[in-house]
Amino acid sequence: MEVSLSQLLEESVDIAWVYLQRTGEADNDAARYLTDTVEVMIRRGQRNRMFLANMAIIKYRTFKEKENIIPMRQNAWA
Repeated sequence: MEVSLSQLLEESVDIAWVYLQRTGEADNDAARYLTDTVEVMIRRGQRNRMFLANMAIIKYRTFKEKENIIPMRQNAWA
């Protein structure tokens, strides 16, 4: 059975969203980030909803890690 691309997007994001909620990682940015990430992968031809959800989670976690890193000043050791 063929699933529409909008349904694939919705289901993939929902899987990722529920997982992030249950792990306590979901915040205000999560829904939009997941949607954008899954949409890009669908446009590139990916159609496996579990793959889409898992990659969106991985990319979201990486995004949040980078967001929480405080850059070190270059002259901090001087």
